[in-house]
Amino acid sequence: MELPTPQDLRERRTSLELTQSALADAAGVSQPLIARIEGGDVDPRLSTLRRIVNALQEAEGEVVRATDLMNETVISVAPDDAVSDAVELMEREAYSQLPVLQNGVPVGSISQGDVVHAGENVGDHPVSEVMSESFPTVAPGATVDEVRNLLDHYKAVMVTDGGETVGIITEADIAAHLS
Repeated sequence: MELPTPQDLRERRTSLELTQSALADAAGVSQPLIARIEGGDVDPRLSTLRRIVNALQEAEGEVVRATDLMNETVISVAPDDAVSDAVELMEREAYSQLPVLQNGVPVGSISQGDVVHAGENVGDHPVSEVMSESFPTVAPGATVDEVRNLLDHYKAVMVTDGGETVGIITEADIAAHLS
């Protein structure tokens, strides 16, 4: 990741015809801070720089959000569903893992690997006995970079709004969006 220089920030802001005040408002920082960063008088924290860059991307219309990537139809199982039902659903939908939702809230995940590791004769057991940790969650406004970072470590990312699941994102969704 290449960080923008103060000159890069100034050039990008002026090419978008944004004032320092307008950029500051969009980024949630003060106008004097924008002036000091652009002047090279202060090194901003990474979180502040990220907010400024995100505000510039928003102004350019470049930001891809979780809502742009997610599948609103979430194929899932409940913790009290039988493992055999989860396996059947994975096979029918051609998925290797599924989120486990309880009243719309992510509580775990189940994969073909979880079932194999659980041993034989677990088909009648509840999913809750063999499930793994839940996929991570993001808000609908999360950026594609935030989602991509999570997908480096997890098979899927759940999109939740007010604690309730509204979508799911996998690497295939990001690849489809980029193509």
